[in-house]
Amino acid sequence: MALLPWRIAKVIRIANHTPTTRQFWFEVAELNVVDFKPGQFVTLDLPIHEKPNKRWRSYSIASCPDQTNTFELLIVLAEGGAGTTYLFNEVVVGTEIPFRGPQGVFGLPTDLSIDTFLICTGTGIAPFRSMVRSLYENHTPIGNLHLVFGCRKKEDLLYYQELKELESKFPGFHYHPVLSRETWEGRTGYVHPVYEELCQAKQPAQFLLCGWKNMIDEALTRIQAMGYDKKQIHREIYG
Repeated sequence: MALLPWRIAKVIRIANHTPTTRQFWFEVAELNVVDFKPGQFVTLDLPIHEKPNKRWRSYSIASCPDQTNTFELLIVLAEGGAGTTYLFNEVVVGTEIPFRGPQGVFGLPTDLSIDTFLICTGTGIAPFRSMVRSLYENHTPIGNLHLVFGCRKKEDLLYYQELKELESKFPGFHYHPVLSRETWEGRTGYVHPVYEELCQAKQPAQFLLCGWKNMIDEALTRIQAMGYDKKQIHREIYG
């Protein structure tokens, strides 16, 4: 597949989402529509190094395709990270950034009639938010679609109200937020016991994983230990 050309994306809106994450909305003036599939990512070329390959940072698109020339990225401030430090400290509305994409093959399976688990931590929720919103907006029939999202504290929950509302009006969609460092009205602990309990019947299921490598490695081990084939597991590693 030929590489897509570099284009210019202009920042048209910025919003603080949690104390450490920020939403950035971009517009691509030379396109009428930014055409992408939920789960794909873009690569930004940031002015942080002389060598191109040390300037590039890739982020999953958090918005769903809407036939416009805009897209949203959800970015967490990484301590000591040159890319996110630049984005948080230097970028303002009107900043223009070269980007390439959308790219990537991480996406929803074609058959959503069986139980489908979207398991993520941190900003790994971004591609799943794109997928779930797209399914809802397009009135796509689904079986049981479980979004299992883990973070530390309630203030770190990403798209919380939006996903709660989607759960209430999208039949078949189930939202399972889990906090590891705080007791609250919801579930505490880690993501793994959630899908293990939901799969006690060993029903046909498929799994999409997105987040930090340690979580994904553990999920791979646990899901296969439940008897599921590795072919039923798809992953996108962050960091």
